[in-house]
Amino acid sequence: MRLFRLTVSTIFRRKAWAVCAFAVIALPFVLPMISMASERPAAIMMARIQASWATVLVTTLMWGLFSAARQGESNSRSGLGEYFLTTGVSSTRQWFEIWLAVMTFIVPITMIGTSICLFFAMPGDPAEHAMWWTTNLQFLFLFLLAMGPLLGLSVALASRFGGIAGFALTLGLAVYGLYGVAYLDNMLRLEPNAILSGIWKFSPQYRWADLTQRLYFKQGPIASQQFWELVAYFAGIFAVYTGISRLCFRTKSLA
Repeated sequence: MRLFRLTVSTIFRRKAWAVCAFAVIALPFVLPMISMASERPAAIMMARIQASWATVLVTTLMWGLFSAARQGESNSRSGLGEYFLTTGVSSTRQWFEIWLAVMTFIVPITMIGTSICLFFAMPGDPAEHAMWWTTNLQFLFLFLLAMGPLLGLSVALASRFGGIAGFALTLGLAVYGLYGVAYLDNMLRLEPNAILSGIWKFSPQYRWADLTQRLYFKQGPIASQQFWELVAYFAGIFAVYTGISRLCFRTKSLA
């Protein structure tokens, strides 16, 4: 796991992760106080939920995908990939270790956001505490299962096409899956279209991993059967993206 340790050390020394961690910790407390929620004390907790998960999402999409792309590009262009090949570390193993190193930072940041919702936005009614824990843990699991493949894809695309392309393509895919598919769904309800309907069916529905509204309106956890169907769905995306990443990942730059 030498490449894993080297990647973790590189990311750690750049200190950008500290800024992200500070934002995830501080913004859920600061933003509600400077917004209209401060005029309604009862709304502060709800605003904190939105600020917490929004910060985690932005951190993952902006810093996480960028870091993954940067490490994938660096591994192929610096000669590290070729070096590790000579030591017996396969291309698949290199991709996995780089991805795992990035996830080493993303997982704790996501857990911080979850902890803020659990301990600083808990409903006052004791009867709702169990529901709150279950919903937040479901959110944590689905979020990581949905975002993890994108980070791996960013590593692979950047190693072949460059860091900017790897970051931009995966960011665009994530934004489309979070917001674009909902807009496309509304269009199809107003005016059915066979081509657009086919695109929608094969689009990644990342919005299903966003349970912010469920927390905001205290709708309770996802039913067990539906939750495991979502797990299977995102696990399928994970498998597809893993295959694509393995095909795209390069240990040597074309330039």
